[in-house]
Amino acid sequence: MLNLAQGAQAMLIAYLLRELVVVRHWPLALAAPCCLLLAAPALGVLLEVAVFRPLQRRGAGAAETLVASVGVFVLLIGLAVLVWGTTPFGDAPALAPATVLARPGGHPLRLDTLVQLAGVLLLTAAVGLVNRRTAVGVRMRAVVDDRTLAGLTGIDADRVAAGGWAFGSFTAGLVGVLLAPDLLLDPYGLPLLVLETMAVAVAARLRSLPVAVATGLALGVVQSELTRWHPPGQLLPLAQALQANLFVVALLAAALLPWRTALADDRGLAPRPGRSTPGGIRAACAVLLLLPLWFRADDLRDALAVPALALVLLSTVVVTGYGGQVSLGQAGYAGLGGLGTALLISGQVPGLPALPPLPALLLAVAAAVPLGLLLGRPAIRRRGLALALTTLAVGTALSRLVFDQPYATDGLDLGGAQLPGGDRTLYALELLLLAAALLLVRNLHRGRLGRALTALRDHQDAASAAGVDVPRLKLLLFMTGAGLAALGGALTTLAGQSFDPNAYDPVRGLLWFAAAVVAGVDSATGAVVAAAALTVLDTLFGQGVSAVVVGAGAVAVGRLPGGLAGLARARGPAAGRPVLSPLGERLRAGPAGRGGRGGRGGG
Repeated sequence: MLNLAQGAQAMLIAYLLRELVVVRHWPLALAAPCCLLLAAPALGVLLEVAVFRPLQRRGAGAAETLVASVGVFVLLIGLAVLVWGTTPFGDAPALAPATVLARPGGHPLRLDTLVQLAGVLLLTAAVGLVNRRTAVGVRMRAVVDDRTLAGLTGIDADRVAAGGWAFGSFTAGLVGVLLAPDLLLDPYGLPLLVLETMAVAVAARLRSLPVAVATGLALGVVQSELTRWHPPGQLLPLAQALQANLFVVALLAAALLPWRTALADDRGLAPRPGRSTPGGIRAACAVLLLLPLWFRADDLRDALAVPALALVLLSTVVVTGYGGQVSLGQAGYAGLGGLGTALLISGQVPGLPALPPLPALLLAVAAAVPLGLLLGRPAIRRRGLALALTTLAVGTALSRLVFDQPYATDGLDLGGAQLPGGDRTLYALELLLLAAALLLVRNLHRGRLGRALTALRDHQDAASAAGVDVPRLKLLLFMTGAGLAALGGALTTLAGQSFDPNAYDPVRGLLWFAAAVVAGVDSATGAVVAAAALTVLDTLFGQGVSAVVVGAGAVAVGRLPGGLAGLARARGPAAGRPVLSPLGERLRAGPAGRGGRGGRGGG
């Protein structure tokens, strides 16, 4: 599996070391072993036993384990926010001082750099030796290749997996502790930075330790040398963006390279079959959405986020829930919609005058729809974890190389972007656009197109064999998802009267993805409920609460197929079965439903 929670594990151990040394005044010689040799491995074992072992035992697909790791990522960040807040700390303790030992060729050679390099080389040699030369390594590789078959040969697969998770969590904690002194320690920056450095593992195709280490060292050297490059004129901002985000560029390049089948498990997030969402829940959601029209001005401003966020979550419903394509990059499209709207209103688009809010919004969304090809084209040949990693890389690249850069955001002025009637008119417009989007999503799931989408979600290869034009259908999914997400981002910009790059960072995108899955990834009503819940929790209880709630739900979603929407369908009155293709019905029915030995068409 691909552990996306590793960055959050690194952050948590770094915070714990700072708490013991700076706040509780433990000696570093005692606090560091407690954090790295006790707390970090214990965290890994806890995650394996409580979260991932039950999924492995019941043969869960890559998508479910991915959601669980995203849930752990979000949960740990939420816990850090609740305990330590969001204020960055610049006093993280260092394992080795930054003493300059020598200056060969004018370059300072520091003690902490030597310690880090020695640690990398020693760990690489030790892991390679254990993996290739010991019985422990043989058992580990056997469990990775086929856990069930390894168990049949007498290997204690649970113990081996727990040992692997303990060591993985130790290395994550070590990374966090070594990086924190050179950074501002905060709950969002460090996890994302560690996530970006996954580029070295992706470049090694998750198989070769020497390739991973060589790639990491080469990227570090190149990034350091790029700081000496100061091109003149318009190239300077781009050069600075590359200098600061070389690992993001490497992650994007590595993710776009052809993948082997190691990460091609395409078992999707299976919704609970049976009934549709009860009509009473849909009616209650409609009433709750209409209530803010009668709120006071301050309360109405908080409610503006709900329809906009619901549109972004609807894009996940379309791409992942209906089409089975696990996409972690929808926040990038939301940011494109928000930035495009801000640029058009501010008159920053060459050849166009400053536009009023509504035309700017519509034009920005129309421009974002073709950009769905950014994910749609790579998605044609990717599936499972490879597709998820590619979409995450694209979303991260958009955030770091576009939204965070002055060349894209300088000069934005939305002071005159108010609609006649103010926030009340804007909220009414949001409800109208949300209703149109819900109607579009409903029609996508009906008729011949709906049956084709269901077949694609249930089994991509079988759908292609049955005559479904899979490449064209994937492009349609990603372009539709891009339009919905961009519409949500554009409305967010109008509501805030500014473009905020932090509103579309990859960490927030993972939170949105997890919320959509917890609510019911194939439920449009669930997307609206999730958007309302995220907004209410953050408004009433402060930052971090929504991440804890959503993270806990995502961790447990493997035991609750279909999320909360699936639970509501199971307990609600029968309202007709969901749209299923004949192929999907046969695949869900299993061998007995495909005719059996004596049935028609058996074999």
